[in-house]
Amino acid sequence: MDLVAALLALAAMTVALVPRVPPAWPAMAAGAISIAITAAHPLGGWHSDAISWTLAEVPPLLALTLLAVRHAPAPQAAVSAGLAGGAVALMLVRVLWPGDFAFAVGSCAGWALLAVAAAGVGLYLRMLDSGRRRAVAEAKRTQRLVLARDLHDFVAHDVSGILVQAQAAQLAPGPLPPQVADALRRIEEAGQRALTAMDRTVQMLHGADEAGSGTAGALPGVDGLAQLVAGYSPSVRVDLSVDPGLERQLSQETSATVYRVVTEALTNVRRHASEATSVAIAVARVGESVRVRVTDDGGGHSEAAGRGGFGLVGLTERAEVLGGSLSAGPEPGGWRVEALLPAHPPRRLRHAGARVRRPTADRGEPT
Repeated sequence: MDLVAALLALAAMTVALVPRVPPAWPAMAAGAISIAITAAHPLGGWHSDAISWTLAEVPPLLALTLLAVRHAPAPQAAVSAGLAGGAVALMLVRVLWPGDFAFAVGSCAGWALLAVAAAGVGLYLRMLDSGRRRAVAEAKRTQRLVLARDLHDFVAHDVSGILVQAQAAQLAPGPLPPQVADALRRIEEAGQRALTAMDRTVQMLHGADEAGSGTAGALPGVDGLAQLVAGYSPSVRVDLSVDPGLERQLSQETSATVYRVVTEALTNVRRHASEATSVAIAVARVGESVRVRVTDDGGGHSEAAGRGGFGLVGLTERAEVLGGSLSAGPEPGGWRVEALLPAHPPRRLRHAGARVRRPTADRGEPT
């Protein structure tokens, strides 16, 4: 029996060291089996002198206790450490039964210190791992903030210059041709939207983007599509179809993602389908989801699309985080970008680091 227990404990420790195997379950199994074998000695009237096998069983159980406390979720770590550590504490019952009860209790208490020490080491390593993860996350966040500030400072400077030039041109003496005046107005509006978007990005990274914190606090959503389409190139006819009242039926995250999908699709038409003359945008409720479909007659992707950007890849990841999907690719006579998103994403969203499937022949990322 003691030999079997020792071999099972060693096998459980080996399994716990295998990557992707939760360490709590081997520790629970080994601890429970060891306690059952220990209980069988006094309950069955057995007595064992095989103390060598008993001692051989202790190191694997201590290792399982350490691994479970270090890596397992807190509730499972407590249960597995209690079983594996308790098995170590009760181990001497096998060789001390029957005998002096007080001496047996004192000996078991002494052995319990080994389990406490193993759990303490595991807890210390767990704290080090947690601190290391927090440090890495903080370093990444700091780097993102630095990049966001640089983007805001450098790009905002150039965009502000464009705005000043566009505004100055509108004040030039004499009447301006209608097409020129309209183009300057569009340049000014686009520049102002770009500055607002950069401000919002920096605020979000600082954790200061809260509802009601100002005009830049709310992300544009379905209700902003009409203005987005109105500011698009006048040389391309854009047909927008949105179900009535759809904005009130969607969560803020879904509505903002719809806006981003349409923005990315229109940007790609401008960059990689200069021959396109019309774009059709359809946003409709489909059951518990919303479908966004953007098509153009640009004749497929141009050679510039071969460079491949990360705009659609990032949107695919965002859609998958919400529990939806996004696809893009050629269709007869043009190009299609289509997303299916839940109207109200579940509270527990899927892991953001899930594998991203790169859309076919990505036309690039938004400028």
